[in-house]
Amino acid sequence: MRKMPNRQEHTRRGRSTTRGWYLVSVFLSLTACGRRLSLSDLTPVFVPTATATVIASATPVASPTFTPAPPCEEESGVTETHSLATDYLPAPLRFVVHLPPGYACDQSQRYPVLYLFHGLLYDETQWERLGALTIADHLIADGEVAPFLIVLPYDSSSQEPGQYRFAEAIGEALVPYLDSHYCTCTQASCRAVGGVSRGAGWAIHLGLTRPDLFSAIGAHSPAPFWVDWPRYDDWLGALSSASFPRFWLDIGESDPLRPSAQQLEALLNAYGVPHEWHLFQGEHNEEYWHAHMELYLRWYTAVWP
Repeated sequence: MRKMPNRQEHTRRGRSTTRGWYLVSVFLSLTACGRRLSLSDLTPVFVPTATATVIASATPVASPTFTPAPPCEEESGVTETHSLATDYLPAPLRFVVHLPPGYACDQSQRYPVLYLFHGLLYDETQWERLGALTIADHLIADGEVAPFLIVLPYDSSSQEPGQYRFAEAIGEALVPYLDSHYCTCTQASCRAVGGVSRGAGWAIHLGLTRPDLFSAIGAHSPAPFWVDWPRYDDWLGALSSASFPRFWLDIGESDPLRPSAQQLEALLNAYGVPHEWHLFQGEHNEEYWHAHMELYLRWYTAVWP
């Protein structure tokens, strides 16, 4: 039986240190907003991995074999913008849906879905600017990954979970809406959630509290919500080894939030959560996320048939 860490110890440490990291993340997001980048501003470069650690499960679990999809005749997907009135938010929830190349070719297929959240003071177009949609199209059109949908919700607030009901709007309204209006696979194994900076905080929050909806969590330069830190022990402790999500965690060597990410990685180790931990060269900015976008997308889609 796995020995669980002392929850009081983790809680005391989380309360005493993470409020400071949250304030750093807010400052960092504000300073990063001075100049928004376009793809023409960004030149993809190879960034060597300073540290890349894959933590294996204590009990190996068989994973589905990934078979690359055949190349699609269409090279570009279709991007749609929508809004959804919910019982949880005062205004309609705005979101983008990106359909993969060839989506209209075979409506009988059920597609996996990747939900991605933007950083503080940005909007749902941030992931488009970072190249996520274009890179996904190329990978799908070349048959290197299976076709999948990308959903980009807009978080209009800077509040914490519990201060407004954004998480409920995603889990109780947006996910069911997507599943009823698109040809999606409705199993948790077909859904992943990810984010950059504050958006990674949402990815962690949703992934750990809604394992019935999401089976993979991608946290890129995470700025976790300080109100969530004391809850991580309970959320992780409630998961069985069979229900652990796939977990990716990365951050730049020069990112001021690096100690916070390392603390989160230590917590995953303490609970025996299988995960990938990457410490790359770089800072807390869009150049960093753009440089690793293809790597992110390949990880999200690796187990999707």
